[in-house]
Amino acid sequence: QVQLVESGGGLVQPGGSLRLSCAVSGSVFSMWWTGWYRQAPGKERELVASISPSGSTTYTDSVQARFTISRDNAKNAVDLQMNSLKPEDTAVYYCKAWYGGLHYWGQGTQVTVSS
Repeated sequence: QVQLVESGGGLVQPGGSLRLSCAVSGSVFSMWWTGWYRQAPGKERELVASISPSGSTTYTDSVQARFTISRDNAKNAVDLQMNSLKPEDTAVYYCKAWYGGLHYWGQGTQVTVSS
């Protein structure tokens, strides 16, 4: 059973930074694609950033140059560094890991950007 546990959410002022972390257990982490999604109230869940087993990254346009996804295969962890945060970044952020037809989600962590 693969388990994902997020941490690092919270309340931050506009322009501030947060770092989200996701610990993955129960599988060969280095083989899995991982990513961060977010879901704001009344909106669909969207992919924010992803990172391949080899370290290739993708970002949605709205976070390009502000967010950085990284992974540490030795620690079975994937992080999301979020800088220059905006109120529109407010959402529940979810970590996801997938391989072949399998995918697993974390429980989510709230990020609120407000003055």
